[in-house]
Amino acid sequence: MKKLLIVCYSWSNGNTERIAKELRAATGADLIKLETLIPYPEDYQTTVDQGQEEVERGYQPKLKPLDVEVSGYDVIAVGTPTWWYTMAPAVLTFLSSQDWTGKTVISFMTNGEWPGHVIRDMERLCKGAQVRHPLEVRFDSSGGDHMETPEKPVQDWAEAVKQEL
Repeated sequence: MKKLLIVCYSWSNGNTERIAKELRAATGADLIKLETLIPYPEDYQTTVDQGQEEVERGYQPKLKPLDVEVSGYDVIAVGTPTWWYTMAPAVLTFLSSQDWTGKTVISFMTNGEWPGHVIRDMERLCKGAQVRHPLEVRFDSSGGDHMETPEKPVQDWAEAVKQEL
C-alpha cells in the first residue's frame, strides 16, 4: 500500500484546509499545513495587496520546518488557495523545494470564482511526478467560506485518490 501525505496552505477562512481534512477523513493520510516563517498580516486587504506583489515577482517565502520527511511518501496531495490566478507563494516554495521524481502528485485548489491557471502552474513544478486527480473547489466570491462546488464531486475525488493507495 502506498503512503499518502496531504500538504496544504490555507490563510483566511481555512477553505483549502477544509478540503484537505475531507481527504484525510476519506484516506486516513497524514496532513501537514504549510506555514510561512513570517506570518502574513491579519488584515485581509493588507494580505491581498502583499500577496499580489509577491505573486507578480515570483516570491518564495521561507517556510517553517515540516514535521515530516516528504521523501518517505509515495503520493503527495498538495492544496492551495488561488492567489492572483495562481498558487499561494508558500505552495510555490514547497513545490519548488522537493524532488518529485517517481512520486504521484494530487493537486487541488480553492478559489472564489477566479480559478486562473493554478493547477497547470502546480503541475509544471512537479517534474518527474505522475500528476493525477486535479480538483478545483469554488467557494463564494465574497471571500467567505460557503462552498459553491457541490459536496458530491469532492467526495468522489477523495474516493478516487483513495484508490491510488
